[in-house]
Amino acid sequence: MRVVNVLRRAVAALVLSLVGFAAMAADYPAPKQGVFVARDFRFHTGEIMPELRLGYVTIGAPSGEPVLILHGTAGSAAGMLNPAFAGELFGPGQPLDAGKYFIILPDAIGAGTSSKPSDGLRARFPAYNYDDMVQAQYRLVTEGLGVRRLRLVLGNSMGGMHSWIWGVTYPDFMDALVPMASQPTAMASRNWIMRRLIIDAVRNDPDWNNGNYTTQPRALRVANVFFGIATSGGSLAYQKAAPTSTLADKLLDERLAAPFTADANDFLYQWESSRDYNPSPGLDRIKAQLLAINSADDERNPPETGIMERELARIGNARLYLIPASEETRGHGTTGMARFWKQQLQDFLRAVPRRAM
Repeated sequence: MRVVNVLRRAVAALVLSLVGFAAMAADYPAPKQGVFVARDFRFHTGEIMPELRLGYVTIGAPSGEPVLILHGTAGSAAGMLNPAFAGELFGPGQPLDAGKYFIILPDAIGAGTSSKPSDGLRARFPAYNYDDMVQAQYRLVTEGLGVRRLRLVLGNSMGGMHSWIWGVTYPDFMDALVPMASQPTAMASRNWIMRRLIIDAVRNDPDWNNGNYTTQPRALRVANVFFGIATSGGSLAYQKAAPTSTLADKLLDERLAAPFTADANDFLYQWESSRDYNPSPGLDRIKAQLLAINSADDERNPPETGIMERELARIGNARLYLIPASEETRGHGTTGMARFWKQQLQDFLRAVPRRAM
């Protein structure tokens, strides 16, 4: 156990050093890492965890206007501190200038430095869902950081779905909502079918052994690459990158050979947590002004269904910005590149009034 704790501290130090390096390479204040412990956390199943650890990163002074930024599935707070995202948003004069805003980036339950199955409980970890994850974020923001109101909640992919839940569950807590790469309706269709396929691929691998594996199941890496190519990347971009079978083979081989350190139980919990996602019944409770941002080539949230327009019509002060598809966009991954939407965000925030507490 002592060795495990030493390794955990070493990993935490490495993450912190990488966060610090990212800050030095960017034109915004150095990120600060923290951990909040939510005591007696009750999951939607009724299970109670005496101490639920929630990792987070903040940028800027606590005296700034609080902004909550939420990451996607299998991502983390530190993972968003890259040039394409943070480097386009948090610098002086940029839409979320850290000299003006207090930026909060939590690690969701099951990800980053937050509590997760691979900490030791494995398949005995409570079965969490998106409602649990948002409740944990709320406790971090209010109990851990003492924030009474948010200027903005912005999330990408899973974080976008969390943003919809924030608007429905805590309608008076924010001025503005920006859910990206998401839809405010039940998890269904190709989006859930593909998730089921990768979940089943890992769970049916004999190496998984009901979560008590000694080495990572061999199906895990293939399932991860399969899902990434099938549901993200953009058709035009893939056609440009791999216009022949030889180039397509090369791209696939590179993906399969890339470093991959995910844990199978963490992976299963992360994807399965979306099963019962459905904020649609509560959309009329949203009070914040809302800018939804999706990409026209998003494989998981195809605009041709008309779902977004139908649901946004139920919300006052809501509109959609649809990023046009091109060889430069990346399908579901497009919104991870802030250059495609940062001007729309800046214009939107300038127009959003500050509501009284």
